[in-house]
Amino acid sequence: MTFSAQWLALREPYDQSARSVIVLDQVAAAFAGRPEISVVDLGCGTGSTLRSVGPRLPARQRWRLVDNDLGLLAHASALARPPDLLIEARTIDLVRDLELALDGALDLISTSALLDLVSADWLERLAVEAAARRLPIYAALTYQGKATLDPAEPFDLEIVAAVNRHQRRDKGFGDALGPEAGVCAVRAFERVGYSVVSGSSDWEFAPDDRAIQLEVLSGWVAAAAELGGLPQGAIDAWLARRRTLVAAGRSSMRVGHVDIFATAIR
Repeated sequence: MTFSAQWLALREPYDQSARSVIVLDQVAAAFAGRPEISVVDLGCGTGSTLRSVGPRLPARQRWRLVDNDLGLLAHASALARPPDLLIEARTIDLVRDLELALDGALDLISTSALLDLVSADWLERLAVEAAARRLPIYAALTYQGKATLDPAEPFDLEIVAAVNRHQRRDKGFGDALGPEAGVCAVRAFERVGYSVVSGSSDWEFAPDDRAIQLEVLSGWVAAAAELGGLPQGAIDAWLARRRTLVAAGRSSMRVGHVDIFATAIR
């Protein structure tokens, strides 16, 4: 699956604010004092992870940006600033060719908003391949299945539950882990002998954050409708009520995510 550059641009400021400082500090400390670093970013989109994490890493950086969308890769490639920031953009099918993405000299695997889309088998494969190379992994913004909307409205719980069921459907990697991805990732990395640090990275939308709220609500409704099982009239009425609250500046939202940093135990 892929995402539009417009959606990625809309969410990026909230992603940046949400990223766990505790986890980012651990990533920075792991590479402190080194003159350079080589990173592979899986599912890079337009380069949000590079923009967020790059300033905390050694000054000289080489990033291998991996995505299946050439348009997004073009955006990300424009971030290159030789000689200190070098970028290699690669179109790779991570389902088929994960090992190719990890080939060569690397110091860190990074990814954002990916692990909740993958299957248990693929996550296990990532853990095994990382462990074989003894590469640390920074995985950010994994959806946890929890959402709080204020003020509460009838049908909130039903919509969020439907979204979570939809999150478990195949997103291209097999049946997705969805809300269980964070817990499953910690277990998978610990099984291969890694130590894991985790931290909350919840999205927080204030009443003035109307555009992102409307986009998220629309996405949730589309997921619930595609899944079936809920009356369409009830879905439409819920969306109308929530849009009215957003327009009036009376709506806020919190959507649960988690960041992790996994390192091989020496």
